[in-house]
Amino acid sequence: MLLMTMLILGIMVIMLLMGFPMKAPLSAAALAVLLVFYPGDVSPAIIIQQWIGGIAPAALIAVPMFILAADIMTRGQTADRLLDMVVSFVGHLRGGLPITAAVSCALFGAMSGSTQATVVAIGGPLRPRLLKAGYPDSFVTALIINASDIALLIPPSIGMIVYGVVSGTSIGELFIAGIGPGLLILAMFCAYCVAASVRMKIGRLPIVAWPARWSSLRRAALPLGFPVIILGGIYSGIFSPTEAAAMCVLYAAILEIVIFRELTLRDLPRVALSTGLVTAVVFVLVGAGAAFSWVISFAQLPQALVHETLGITANSGYWVIMLSISAAFFFGCMFVDPIVVILILTPIFHPLAVAAGIDPVLVGVVVTLQVAIGSATPPFGCDIFTAVAIFRRPYFEVIRGTPPFIAMLLVAALILIAFPTITLFLRDLAFPT
Repeated sequence: MLLMTMLILGIMVIMLLMGFPMKAPLSAAALAVLLVFYPGDVSPAIIIQQWIGGIAPAALIAVPMFILAADIMTRGQTADRLLDMVVSFVGHLRGGLPITAAVSCALFGAMSGSTQATVVAIGGPLRPRLLKAGYPDSFVTALIINASDIALLIPPSIGMIVYGVVSGTSIGELFIAGIGPGLLILAMFCAYCVAASVRMKIGRLPIVAWPARWSSLRRAALPLGFPVIILGGIYSGIFSPTEAAAMCVLYAAILEIVIFRELTLRDLPRVALSTGLVTAVVFVLVGAGAAFSWVISFAQLPQALVHETLGITANSGYWVIMLSISAAFFFGCMFVDPIVVILILTPIFHPLAVAAGIDPVLVGVVVTLQVAIGSATPPFGCDIFTAVAIFRRPYFEVIRGTPPFIAMLLVAALILIAFPTITLFLRDLAFPT
């Protein structure tokens, strides 16, 4: 097993250093294991079969749908209307503008399910307002990057969809279980925004009169229909998660083309092309990850790593298992794309957690949170590079303000592990046993 592990790590590190995209070292490492350790026993063609099988689950159809809906909303008025509404209600409070950023990220996350789409949609219009109010750029950028993590917890969540497909966990249960943790993190961020504003001596915005508040609420009423469609449709039994994603696309198109008239039918091919490119990258990673996961499972490498190398078994105890899972996914996403980390590590740790009697939905939410934290953590968190590209700021300036937010997110993870009811309460209400 040691030789196999060294072979896999060697191939992946060398190919990544040579500049190959992640799908190449995943596939090459899987193929090398079969050729070196199982020659004649398993046909290398199984790699192609597992690639195809990895993207075959029907639940994955929801991924391009949510990406397309997010693309449409990002190019339209949805984000701006949400921002105006939140500012009108909380902007006059101490720390009102950064609180607006955190709340808006949560709301947009409840529509798009993507951290990177949230950084673009909320960070673009709101960052200049925060800078003009006197907040340091490092604080503003770190807030937007880390508040976008809420988008992976509050449904819909692309990360939860991928985890549910890989582990066989109910995506509907994962969706509703993410609401409580998402609101917990939002409350922590809002409290920090207030404390930071007091420390920085940032003044308050003028109070918005109630007629203007009602006007902004009316303007945002239709965008706020997204969570109603997604959650209401799924948990009332009208839609499956995949059908809810399709309805989300239809609703976004109606809003931006017919009602707001921000887009036209001629814009749709360009939006669809952008969605297609992102979807292709995601699905190629999913396929390569599925093939790699099958090979290491066939070789029983996960069991060897967990039991023999790490010494973790189903009898190791709840805290040891959950902290090990959290650490593995957190550090993995600091270096590798979140989807790849979910695909590689889930087959290693999910069976262990199930054997220990830990609720797989709780594991899925904790994994999703760690993936989100890692996505905004140096050195290679994907949200960091999205912010570098969108805001056109140097890398080290973008990451300078992130430590307090990362610390809060890690504390939130410990709270969820210590108090599983926060995660499972709504799930148990919606899906009573």
